Amino acid sequence: MKKLEHAIEAVILASRWLLVVFYLGLGVALLLYALSFAGKLYAFAAKLFTLAETDTILSMLGLIDAALVASLVVMVMISGYENFVSRFEQAEEGEISWLGKLDAGSLKIKVASTIVAISSIHLLQVFLNAQQYSEMQLMWLTFIHLTFVVSALLLAYIDRLTSAAKKEKGE
Repeated sequence: MKKLEHAIEAVILASRWLLVVFYLGLGVALLLYALSFAGKLYAFAAKLFTLAETDTILSMLGLIDAALVASLVVMVMISGYENFVSRFEQAEEGEISWLGKLDAGSLKIKVASTIVAISSIHLLQVFLNAQQYSEMQLMWLTFIHLTFVVSALLLAYIDRLTSAAKKEKGE
């Protein structure tokens, strides 16, 4: 019976390597998104001197939004691989000192913070074009944004409580 248990555990542990497919897929998606970003940047540069100030700001906010989304994808890829699949050799050799510092708890906080930042940029874009939205739409967009903010704050609070409890136990 013990051999069967070890075999099952080995299969379950080996199955974590299936996650690599997802992380590589995110890498391909990131490449495609980078091409999309390059297209937006080119379109912005091509009409830069003919845009009104508000349109220039909206275009730049769109580029910032894209950079935040790309950063979010990279965070999920790196920390997911590091936490669930295997350690990066570069982190162990000290080449990338920050790499081993992103555990599942801190990843949740960083992801939530990035989502709040993306939502903030989107909301700013909406408010710069407020005349295109009804009052009800503006209210709902603001409410959704505030929901993201409260969720991020609650995640940070829970993480702080968990960290404090671990310190008390001496972990």
